[in-house]
Amino acid sequence: MTALVWFNPRCSKSRGLKALLEERGVGADYREYLEQPPTVAELEQLMKSLGTEDALTIMRTKEAAFQEQNLADADTATRLAAIAATPSLMERPILVIGDRAVVARPPERATEIL
Repeated sequence: MTALVWFNPRCSKSRGLKALLEERGVGADYREYLEQPPTVAELEQLMKSLGTEDALTIMRTKEAAFQEQNLADADTATRLAAIAATPSLMERPILVIGDRAVVARPPERATEIL
């Protein structure tokens, strides 16, 4: 089973998920989203895989950029465009396996789709 992890190497939760996957022998591709920001289309697919229509599910609402861009009352399209433009707004880590995904915060949540 090969997985995709939306990953930030400076994030302890991301590193924890990587360790959990390695312990379980799960191969993964790690996409450093700060270096390779997601497109709006990728974010829409990610939300579908998460089973949500709420962009807040994949947003770091405590980031200064969230407040600065007035995203609390924004619509989904605006929020997704904001994540694509400011990838630090993206929640992490997110594990994707096939057509399913989970925000692995804490990393043990990954077991929901493993």
